[in-house]
Amino acid sequence: MNCVVYKSDRKPDTYLYLADHCEFQELPGELQQIFGAPVRVMKLELSRKSRLARVDVSAVRQELEKNGYFLQLPPGISTEEEISKQYS
Repeated sequence: MNCVVYKSDRKPDTYLYLADHCEFQELPGELQQIFGAPVRVMKLELSRKSRLARVDVSAVRQELEKNGYFLQLPPGISTEEEISKQYS
């Protein structure tokens, strides 16, 4: 499975893994707004044997198959917490 990794221009240590067949403009508007302008970091091939530094590769692969993207937030911050900060 291939994906492209982007970093956020707004949020430090925040990365977006996007499946090859998806475009940033197709993502939910709230996610685009929170993430900011995507800055391309690299293209990856994620196999079951791949390893990633901060996240489980099987979780990333599962989300890419299900939603077309995986949002990696800084350690200790959940997606729900990050989104709720934007709307409180």
